[in-house]
Amino acid sequence: MWKRSKGSGRKVCFSLVHQYIQHFNEKAGSKSAAIRRRSKIPGVVITQNIVSIPEGKSVPDFKCKLNPVNVQEGKSAVFKALVIGEPKPEVTWKRVRGSILDKEKYQMKYDDSTGEYLLEIRAVTCADADTYKCIAVNEYGKAICSVALNLTDVVTDPSDFRKLLRKTNTNIFEENQTEKVKERNERYRDTLQRDYETLGTKDMHLMHMKTEEKRQQMLKYQHGTSPPDEDLVRKNGLIGGRCAKDAENFTLPQLDFAVKLQEAITEEKDTALFECVLTQPLPKITWMSKGTVLEDSEKYQISVSEHQMIHRLLITDCSDQDKGVYSAVAGSASSNAALDVEADLEAAGKKKTGGAGIDLEEVVKQQQIKNQEEMEKILEAIKAKHDTGELTEQKTLSTSRKEGQIISLTEPVKYSGSDMHDSNNNCNKAMLNGLSPSPQQMIDDGFGRDKPEETKDGDGRNKLEEEMEHAVQESRDTCDEELNESNTKLTPKKKKYESFFNEDSEAEELIGLATQPRRKRIGPLIEDAVIDPGVQFIWGLSDINAIICENAELTCKLSKEDCEGVWFRDGEKIITGDTFIISKEGAIHKLLIMNCQEEHSGKYRFEADNRKTEAVVNVKDPPRFEPEDLNAFTEPLRIKVGHNAVFKLNFLGFEPIKIKWYREGEELHDDASSTRIDKSASHSRLLLSRCQRRDSGEIKIRLKNEHGTAEAITQLIVLDKPTTPLGPAEITLSSATCIEFKWRPPKDDGGSPVMNYIMERQQIGRNTWKKLGEIPGVPFYRDTDVDRGRKYCYRIRALTSEGVSEVMETEDLQAGILAFPSAPAPPKVVSAFDDCINLSWTAPSNTGGSQIIGYMVEKRKKGSNLWTGVNASMEPIKEKKCAVKDVVAGMEYEFRVLAVNLSGPGEFSNPCDFVFARDPKKPPGKVIGLKVTETSYNHFVLSWTKPKDKPDIEDEAKGYFVEIRNAQCLEWSRSFTITTTYTVKGLRAMDMYWVRVIATNDGGEGQTEELSNYVLAMPPLVRPKFTTKKMKTFVVVRAGNTVRVTINFEASPPPDIMWLKDNGPVSKRVTVSNSDGASQMLIPSSERSDSGIYSILVRNLAGQETFSTEVRVTDDPKPPGPVEIEENVPGTVQVTWQPSPDEKLDDRLHYTISKLDSTKHTWITVADRLFNNKFTVCNIMPGREYHFRVYAKNDMGVSTPSESPTWAVGRKKEKLSLTLPNREERDLRCAPDFIVPLKLHAAPKGYECYMSCAVTGNPKPRITWYRDHVNLNTNTNYYISNTCGVCSMLILSVGSKDVGKYTVTAENALGRSECSTMLSVRE
Repeated sequence: MWKRSKGSGRKVCFSLVHQYIQHFNEKAGSKSAAIRRRSKIPGVVITQNIVSIPEGKSVPDFKCKLNPVNVQEGKSAVFKALVIGEPKPEVTWKRVRGSILDKEKYQMKYDDSTGEYLLEIRAVTCADADTYKCIAVNEYGKAICSVALNLTDVVTDPSDFRKLLRKTNTNIFEENQTEKVKERNERYRDTLQRDYETLGTKDMHLMHMKTEEKRQQMLKYQHGTSPPDEDLVRKNGLIGGRCAKDAENFTLPQLDFAVKLQEAITEEKDTALFECVLTQPLPKITWMSKGTVLEDSEKYQISVSEHQMIHRLLITDCSDQDKGVYSAVAGSASSNAALDVEADLEAAGKKKTGGAGIDLEEVVKQQQIKNQEEMEKILEAIKAKHDTGELTEQKTLSTSRKEGQIISLTEPVKYSGSDMHDSNNNCNKAMLNGLSPSPQQMIDDGFGRDKPEETKDGDGRNKLEEEMEHAVQESRDTCDEELNESNTKLTPKKKKYESFFNEDSEAEELIGLATQPRRKRIGPLIEDAVIDPGVQFIWGLSDINAIICENAELTCKLSKEDCEGVWFRDGEKIITGDTFIISKEGAIHKLLIMNCQEEHSGKYRFEADNRKTEAVVNVKDPPRFEPEDLNAFTEPLRIKVGHNAVFKLNFLGFEPIKIKWYREGEELHDDASSTRIDKSASHSRLLLSRCQRRDSGEIKIRLKNEHGTAEAITQLIVLDKPTTPLGPAEITLSSATCIEFKWRPPKDDGGSPVMNYIMERQQIGRNTWKKLGEIPGVPFYRDTDVDRGRKYCYRIRALTSEGVSEVMETEDLQAGILAFPSAPAPPKVVSAFDDCINLSWTAPSNTGGSQIIGYMVEKRKKGSNLWTGVNASMEPIKEKKCAVKDVVAGMEYEFRVLAVNLSGPGEFSNPCDFVFARDPKKPPGKVIGLKVTETSYNHFVLSWTKPKDKPDIEDEAKGYFVEIRNAQCLEWSRSFTITTTYTVKGLRAMDMYWVRVIATNDGGEGQTEELSNYVLAMPPLVRPKFTTKKMKTFVVVRAGNTVRVTINFEASPPPDIMWLKDNGPVSKRVTVSNSDGASQMLIPSSERSDSGIYSILVRNLAGQETFSTEVRVTDDPKPPGPVEIEENVPGTVQVTWQPSPDEKLDDRLHYTISKLDSTKHTWITVADRLFNNKFTVCNIMPGREYHFRVYAKNDMGVSTPSESPTWAVGRKKEKLSLTLPNREERDLRCAPDFIVPLKLHAAPKGYECYMSCAVTGNPKPRITWYRDHVNLNTNTNYYISNTCGVCSMLILSVGSKDVGKYTVTAENALGRSECSTMLSVRE
């Protein structure tokens, strides 16, 4: 085990024992590993300590990313973290630069209600702006997440820029000029902030820091310390121009969305598209979902059009987890839209939507035209303003830069029409190119140039005018160079920012308003056609901070390799010498500054082909150490416990230097009892008194001055005697002849490696300890001087160069007894040849408590009972494999193996399968005629023909691998079969599957045969067909009862089912239940209004089928009204009656008439199914009485009758005489007699037995049953009955007690009779 020294980066071996432990763990397979893996939360780093984590446990992680905190100086800042992990992690906070030991300022809390870990920083200052880390640790690993603390306010308010323009002692600027500067700077800051937001820049703190630095430099100049250079004045915008004032009358266009995001609806596994159009070009916007920023990936595909105004987000493979609101953020503008993912859009009744739904390119064209029109309006407004003379104002000039002479001029400013036309043309070009019209460009076009009255020299020009013209030309060259350089590096938005921040408008105003005649530009500002742009800078110089006495290098690259350049420092040309080395590698030009000193600081410039680039070199003197002193300091310091530790280190650097000492990250302070720190200008000394073992660790010194910081790290190792070795002892081998065991080394070796272990042993039952001596410093011991079955106890002490540890005493360890190993698993045939068969096997599960010393292998030919050994009995095979060479080609063999341990051989394993001793076979060919013979929603059946045998090319196939793959998956699943048919089960309905079959044998796998098309998991198309037998076309239901109509059908794929009533939709009271192959229409409580013709429509891709049934909901009819009888024709009567009240409710109600003749005693139906209210009855005989009944009938039943009055026709009566014959009385009594006797019975045991017979007799005889002359009539175990002369007896469960003679007797007053039988029981 190695530990890396933080100071020197060298590896330091601090324990030989740890090296052995690492080696032992690697051999034993228990080596712990530190695994670095990524978290699902961006910015979180997880370190896993062990490879396999137990179930239910986990390493720490963060639920969400920590949010950066932007806070004003003096306020409090709070960081919040949500941590998960099992067991619950311990959470700590650290910062990258500095410590958080001040508990009053840095407070760590835990909120029980929300589960958040909090870090509160009170009274934030500039020194607290840093990166903070939240660290969550448990026994399985740790997680780290970093977060930044930024200050939103600085010491200098940006609105106080007017303080940079203090009045000089010449009183040149008036008070109103200062107010204008203040207003301009406020607009300046607003425009700058909007541009930063448009560019996506959030760090306004950095912008303010730069502004503060420049303000401090200008303050020094105003107090007379040192004049700022020309570039500083230009870059800070401290000199204004006239175009800057003109710019006050218009504002920059605000970035917004011309077309916002629209709601999207899609189906699972499909894609979703969001589109938007911006009002201004922007190369990149931010896409967000659920508070997370989306990055371009396979899941989220982000794209932007060439004109950078159309932005798109394509979400692939949508699922329920992708539901939610998605946002597009562009600067300060944003647009939101929701995404809805449905499992089946048709079932949900929705349509897929996405995108903007309009022609975005047309919208972009219209937006570009609109932007151009707005810019033209701005230019026209400026031109109209100049034409009306609104820009006339009082101007005051400052002194000449050379002589400091004060010149005061007050002149009205005039503009000519031609000047304004030229100026507007050039400004128009600049704005149409995406830039604001620069002040320099407007000045160059002739704004504000009039001749003041000044004295001239002999050439007709005064000195001030010459100096002004020279300054204007130099400023113009600088601006042109900066514009060219920015064109190669900046986006259009950043160019606009540079035009606001780098152009010096007021410098031209102070210079251009001198008494210099107005100059008009001869040609256009930018030529219409540029053939050769000349040399350009691919990259320019960059400011660097050099370390004193070290080398520094400046580099830049030109667009051409054949161009030479010149280097300057503070305006002076640089020549190669001992200090400066100028070199050129192709188009790259380098300036090397050797052994930098303070005088080498300054501004460096490189010029080539009228192009130039500049950079500032600052030579700093940070704290540093001499290499020899640093190497000596980083060497670990080893001392004995109780001694003093002294650390001393010399250093160099700019004074004053702050010195701090740390131990294990905690700052050390002077303490009279244990710590003393001495500090001087060139060295520092740390004294730690009476060091203990716990004082060991990292010692660090940190130096800091205004130029930088330096650190040096070393290690303090306090030596002491080791702690007690760690138990318990683990037995690795216990046999009848030896005991092997191991333990863990001391937790603390005292800083010195363990050289030896001192061993002692005691046999249980004795009082003496036997010294075994010292063993090497490995926590392992093998004791061979033991007796079988006895117990021993051991004492162990660790020995180092610092002393001997306390004793560790083991538990009782018992020597083994004779125990044989179990049988191994059957051997496996690795390969077979004509002269050799290679075998392998695994070790037995039970070794018998001792080490396996070898294996014995035996073989047997097929058909033989004799096993022969492969190896000699005294030479067991050490490895778990064997090559059997004593074989005959073409013969079949089987093999078995046994294990041998210290106690002896164990049991043989089961034999392996028979194997031929022959050379390997050739792989089979490709299967023939692969096809699908049957399909359904959850399975399909494959069939094929086995490949043909081709000697020496393709051998016979022994089996087949069937591989299937879902069309949406890339992985194949494999199954094995030995037949030429295979049923693939467990499919998902309507999914597509690819299928292939591979023949295989002992020689390997053959070629793959794959279906040319995918298999769809659905049965063949079947036209809907009704399968219900005797389907009812008419159903009658009593009102209030349930109506249930069930229809069975066959159809594939599953059809759409629709129920109709009278060719219209069914009512809401009707419940329709559909299942596979059946549909049911249910009306829970029917009413008469539910009557009608119900139709079912079953339709799928193969066709459709319909069936109709009439449902009649009715009730028992009510009887008709009063019945009247009238005779119109002799021999006939007309029966009339009032209709039943239900006649109007039931169109199927009819009437039935019954007649009763006085000469007969039965009612006769004379008419049925009458739908009117009268009927003529014929065959009315005179002299008889007739009664008529009228019934109302429907599909449910018949009503109660309505009876008519009695109808009679009179006639002459005749006397009737009747002579009856005399009857003779007979005696029917008789004695009992058995007409059917009992039969013999042989019943199985436990079964029923049924006896019966038939008897006659008058009067009815009394029947009595007997078993072996014992009356059974009152025995409840026998069921006895007598029905119409049939006498029977039933025995439920026949047993041995039921065996015997059964007699039945019949007895009445005339006599007695009996019948007997025998019952036997079969076992």
